[in-house]
Amino acid sequence: MQTMEEVLGSHPFFAGLNADAMRLIAGCASNVHFAEGEFLFEEGHEANQFWVIRRGRVAMQMESPGQGAIVTDTMDEGEVVGWSWLVPPYRFFADGRAVTPVSATALDGACLRGKCEADPELGYQLLKRVTSVMYQRLQSTRIRLLDLYGTEPAQA
Repeated sequence: MQTMEEVLGSHPFFAGLNADAMRLIAGCASNVHFAEGEFLFEEGHEANQFWVIRRGRVAMQMESPGQGAIVTDTMDEGEVVGWSWLVPPYRFFADGRAVTPVSATALDGACLRGKCEADPELGYQLLKRVTSVMYQRLQSTRIRLLDLYGTEPAQA
């Protein structure tokens, strides 16, 4: 049986962090499971967790008037979801719903923020990783918008 440090240390998001950092992070972690269709988080709610997906798929979705829920992105095994824990005002800006049964490690955002304040190097390392995820998600959204709203070039 693996320790929480080993479980997190084997996840790509935490690659390259030293043992001391992993020990601090593991102190904020717990194992969680979500049934298909269950919400990990909901838009507007306080963002005090993020999740390391070990198995399953999570859909990010937003409610659209007249259209219902629109999926804006999906995350699978090896990815993380819920970076709002690091960005004031610490509120989720979308819903996160389990598309399949999900096994994940939940990290307490308030706990991590406290540890980042106490250990600026840990804070910097986590900030680099979270901003990388944010960048990838923005690029993914950009491509999806081009697919949806791109037009044929004008004929001369």
